[in-house]
Amino acid sequence: MKNIMVRKLASLTLIAVLLVSVFAGCSSTTQSAAGKEKETQRPIMVQGPMPIEAEKFADRLENVKEEKSGSFVFYIGTLDNYPVIVAKTGKGMENTAAATAIAIERYNPIAIINQGTSGGHDSDLNVFDIVLGERTTNLGSLKTADKDENQGTDPMEWIPMDLMASEGSAGEDPNAEKIRYYEGDKELLSAANAVIDTYTEGKIVQGTIGSADVWNNEVDRIKWFHEKYGTSVEEMEGAAAAQIADAYDIAFLGIRILSNNKVNGGKYNPETAAANQGYVYEVVKEYISTLDGE
Repeated sequence: MKNIMVRKLASLTLIAVLLVSVFAGCSSTTQSAAGKEKETQRPIMVQGPMPIEAEKFADRLENVKEEKSGSFVFYIGTLDNYPVIVAKTGKGMENTAAATAIAIERYNPIAIINQGTSGGHDSDLNVFDIVLGERTTNLGSLKTADKDENQGTDPMEWIPMDLMASEGSAGEDPNAEKIRYYEGDKELLSAANAVIDTYTEGKIVQGTIGSADVWNNEVDRIKWFHEKYGTSVEEMEGAAAAQIADAYDIAFLGIRILSNNKVNGGKYNPETAAANQGYVYEVVKEYISTLDGE
């Protein structure tokens, strides 16, 4: 009888141990899956060209660490426990294209927001107004008129040149004589529109953002772009980021605040950079809320 009782106790002990192991394994698997999901969350990237256009946003992130690649700085942190990276790209199209490609290869972002200051093209827009980039386009990709020596130059006759139209010479391809627009991502635009009421320093509109390594101060030239391209503002980075994001099939949106407007006399105000980052912060929070469960 005693031996029978010992065997029964041993059997019960073995069953208990096995059950504990199973539950522990399930718990470990669940925790591992949750950890893996957290580790594989693709970050949202917010770009700003200059320190005043990037660092205010970076200051609002939690758990921030800094990484560099060449002259580019990436502030890696979290917002509402979701990974967010602020990229200080430097000014200009080449810097922005390089910084965007590096960031995509290194961090695999789910979305890119290129934001910062801009100059107005639309007389109805004032300093501190914000333009959501329904479209972004390269204003520096142009083909001049065919003129011989001593016939002069006329920039008003120049025509758009779509460098992405074909793999051949764009200068010889009539299909390349058109404007290339990069459409803003619908989900990012929806998030941006959802938090418009949080911004009180100006109005927010959807429009076309133009980019080039050119600072236009000629009002007639600005009006030419506004009429021909439909531009609301101009800056020096957005189209480069949009082009690289498009090549990698990454969601993209430009968000630009008017820091000045030559066509209606709006004077430059550096405080616009911080105001824009404050609004973009709300956009990112809203976008994160739409990613729950992904």
